[in-house]
Amino acid sequence: MKATGAVLPKVLVSAALLAVALSMVSPLLFMLSSSFKSSAEVFSAPLQLVPSRPYLGNYATILHHEYYFRWYLNSVIVVAMSVLLRGFFVSLAAYAFARLRFRGREVMFLALLGTMMIPYDTTIVARFLMYKYLGIIDTLWAIILPAAFDVFFIFMMRQFFKGIPFELSEAALLDGCSHFRIFVRIVMPLAVPALLTMTLFTLIWVWNDFVNPYVFISSIRSETVTVGLQYFQGRAGANYALQMAGATFGVLLPLVLFVFNQRYFVQGIATSGLKG
Repeated sequence: MKATGAVLPKVLVSAALLAVALSMVSPLLFMLSSSFKSSAEVFSAPLQLVPSRPYLGNYATILHHEYYFRWYLNSVIVVAMSVLLRGFFVSLAAYAFARLRFRGREVMFLALLGTMMIPYDTTIVARFLMYKYLGIIDTLWAIILPAAFDVFFIFMMRQFFKGIPFELSEAALLDGCSHFRIFVRIVMPLAVPALLTMTLFTLIWVWNDFVNPYVFISSIRSETVTVGLQYFQGRAGANYALQMAGATFGVLLPLVLFVFNQRYFVQGIATSGLKG
């Protein structure tokens, strides 16, 4: 009886977690199933996960579409540049806040954290006017440059850097190393888990971004995948089967990268909270 009483809560918890997992996976399954259906079958048999007669015309249309792979390339360029620039600038800023001592450091860091309380959407008009003044409207730079700096990741990387023993930096300083050399040769190799965590988050967030490309890019050739999928809407309505096929292709890259690197999410976030 005692063994049964101990097992029952675990079974209930496992069943609840399974139900949550199925609810999270169901949209992905619906997307994949709909991509193999005709546009009419999406509405006539929406809950039939395995189509009775798989339809490959959606993928043929995607493969021969004039702009789809251009949109895909644009998304890859935006993500790659965002990851590189964010990794460089965020890591430098986090190193300064974590390892250097200068006047006003804590006040400046608190001011940066305070900007996280400003709703992102309220700055759209101001950013549009600024980007227009800089001449980057309708270019990929309107998405790349803002992604090069992120307060959340500065905080995360700062927490990780504070967990690295200061004795390593002090010994390197006594040997004549500059702070930049310490940053490159000592701190960054130890920060690989946090860097990979930031890279994966950046990839997913930037890849899935819809608002910024929709607002700041107007030409169809310069769009990303997320916005480009809406062009499969015609006068007769949206072709959801075609959109699902395009979305399936679009989700492959971040999904594959996440599956093979998901352990760094836990490792990087866990180790970034070692010190306050």
